[in-house]
Amino acid sequence: MRPQSQNKVPEGPRVNQRIRVPEVRLIDYDGEQLGVVSIQTALARAEERGLDLVELSPNAKPPVCKLVDYGKFKYQQNKKAQEVKKKQVSVEVKEVSLTPNTSTNDLQTKQNHIKKWLDQKNRIKVSVKFRGREMAHIDLGRKIMQVLYDGIAHCASMEGEPKMEGRRLIAMFIPKLETKIKKATE
Repeated sequence: MRPQSQNKVPEGPRVNQRIRVPEVRLIDYDGEQLGVVSIQTALARAEERGLDLVELSPNAKPPVCKLVDYGKFKYQQNKKAQEVKKKQVSVEVKEVSLTPNTSTNDLQTKQNHIKKWLDQKNRIKVSVKFRGREMAHIDLGRKIMQVLYDGIAHCASMEGEPKMEGRRLIAMFIPKLETKIKKATE
């Protein structure tokens, strides 16, 4: 049996002796194309310059390899990955729960929370929960949802119409594009 460490697949591109092809398309450290050369010639050039031979495109025919300092190469790859990760925007879905009997003060407080979340570019899920006999008055739930929407209509748009899911009336709100543009121009 082999030990666990030998079964591990190495991460990243193949480097130096791990490149197992007869010929490679070689790129110099400066980015200059050196053409198709044998693997022995490419490894010899890398060794005489004190650099590593790194396989950039293993699926190309022949594979594309470059003469680089592998430590510096890995560092630059990590930096690029961090930049991409930094630019990604994670959108959260915040949830607000109401009842048909929610008071106006509570509704205004919830509107303020929703406005703050919309400024942070989050999506909002608003649900009106019906208990017991309140199911007979779904129109009250629709009215409270409309009052809430009227208070935030300047900065939010509703995704579709409110829908019933079991004993809840649910609507999704997303930030409006115009509010982002107005803030940018101010």
